[in-house]
Amino acid sequence: MTASKQPKHLSKAMAKWAEQRGDLYAAACPSRGVLDHVTSRWGVLVLVALLERTHRFSELRRRVAGVSEKMLAQTLHALEEDGFVHREVYPVIPPRVDYSLTPLGREVAGHIEILTDWIEESLPRIISARAEHASRKPTPSGEEAKRELRVRSK
Repeated sequence: MTASKQPKHLSKAMAKWAEQRGDLYAAACPSRGVLDHVTSRWGVLVLVALLERTHRFSELRRRVAGVSEKMLAQTLHALEEDGFVHREVYPVIPPRVDYSLTPLGREVAGHIEILTDWIEESLPRIISARAEHASRKPTPSGEEAKRELRVRSK
């Protein structure tokens, strides 16, 4: 949503934060929305994929295995709205649309890439920790198991 299409109350709230550092701990701070976009599963994968090179929609969908067309479109839209992704539409038939990172997008994607590299490199240690945790977890009694199932199903 562009600034001109935003409701007045939202425009005023955004203007307040536009001149100061964000505060992720403040409930009304727009930085929380940005955090959601950047750290969502699909947001992370799209940002890192676009660090490699410019992609077309179908290329991104293949690169980010498991993402639906709808979720990829929503993710790209949110990242474009935040100023991280540039969408280039070419007036040809069939239509061609390329997605690339803006300078701001390259900056955030570089930070995300450090995290994703760490996760991939540390995966054996993480899996080992999970296995160790599972082996220490006591088996719940019948009543505890039923209670746990009810809590998880809510």
